[in-house]
Amino acid sequence: MFQVRVIVRGTAVPLLTLLLWEGICRAGLVSAIILPAPSAVVLRWVEWLLSGELLVDTLGSLTRVSLGFLLGAGLALPLGLFMGASPKVYEYFNPLVQVLRPIPPIAWIPMSILWFGLGNPPAIFLIAIGAFFPVLMNTIAGVRNVDGIYLRAARNLGAGNTVIFRRVILPAATPYIFAGMRIGIGTAFIVVIVSEMIAVNNGLGYRILEAREYMWSDKIIAGMITIGLLGLAIDIGMNAINNHLLRWHRGMDS
Repeated sequence: MFQVRVIVRGTAVPLLTLLLWEGICRAGLVSAIILPAPSAVVLRWVEWLLSGELLVDTLGSLTRVSLGFLLGAGLALPLGLFMGASPKVYEYFNPLVQVLRPIPPIAWIPMSILWFGLGNPPAIFLIAIGAFFPVLMNTIAGVRNVDGIYLRAARNLGAGNTVIFRRVILPAATPYIFAGMRIGIGTAFIVVIVSEMIAVNNGLGYRILEAREYMWSDKIIAGMITIGLLGLAIDIGMNAINNHLLRWHRGMDS
């Protein structure tokens, strides 16, 4: 019964919004070009799906997100662990990180095209930048916020630095690392849409830009909804992995 109430509460506002949206459009209060009805968006989405184009675009976007995220997180994770664990490494790299971190990935678009040309490489480069800093900063925070009690207990038991890092610091920092990865994958999905509007000739971002050129508002919204559903699915998946791997952490909190 509790789950039913949660589902009803979670779907009530979206359903009411859709009904209101449909009613406004059917009443002719707004132009179909400016705001198409939800039914028109669904029909366009089904047409897009049956043509096979939606599947190709979705796979293209997901491939770029996966490659860019793996590249960005793969570089950020070891650097964050070293910066968090070693004050000297932190002092060397932190000034450069703090200079580069506020620069949005979109600002790198001209340089990425100059360096890599058009196609997937600049898009993957931009996505990697978008994923890099959330993972890096959360990893540093996780390592630096390890409770000193655990470190002192490990040293009193005779553990060396390698064992402490592997058995104490890394597990304690894992919740922070996963939080950074969730933020990073969300940022990567935002960046991929922008990069596809600039550098590639397929993907969801490219189709949205193409639909804008032809004033296909229903296809624009269909693409936006597809992006939202993919982002939701990815976040649910990341949360499920997080809950599975960090069961021990929830047990400590309780």
